[in-house]
Amino acid sequence: METEKEKSRPGWIQRIVVGRNPRFTLLRIVVLVVTCVVLFRFIFLPIRVEGVSMLPTYKGGRINFVNRLAYVFHEPRRGDVVAIRLAGPSIMFMKRIIGLPGETIEYHDGHTWINGQALDEPYVRSAWNWEQQPRHLGPEEYYFAGDNRSMAREDHEQGKAPRERIVGKVLL
Repeated sequence: METEKEKSRPGWIQRIVVGRNPRFTLLRIVVLVVTCVVLFRFIFLPIRVEGVSMLPTYKGGRINFVNRLAYVFHEPRRGDVVAIRLAGPSIMFMKRIIGLPGETIEYHDGHTWINGQALDEPYVRSAWNWEQQPRHLGPEEYYFAGDNRSMAREDHEQGKAPRERIVGKVLL
């Protein structure tokens, strides 16, 4: 026969789902929900990769997250993959920063040239032959391009963007 104490104790299923103390479990659930809402509404912004401009690094159709707080303590760096808002609140491009403020950038003989020196780009894996005259970046401008340089330059979204258009750094 079960004693009165054994009857009042929760069963093992209830203990797994709710825990030993339901009040603390409710508090933990509220804290978890609020934390997730804050993280994924204000800090980590989802971005879907569409197209082939970031191949082979990022494949189309996948979802990544943009860390909106990544550049609070430092400015974007060369090689960072960022989300750039160019039109409207929900239209963003995911590109790699290759030119920093004040630099001169050009494409010649299958290489990117920064201030007259070839840029080492290990993330570009295919042969390409873009040609572009030197462009000078302003004090708050960054130059971005995708990793898939085998596409024709005209079919590729790339160019200058002011600092305020950079939303954050792409995670993963």
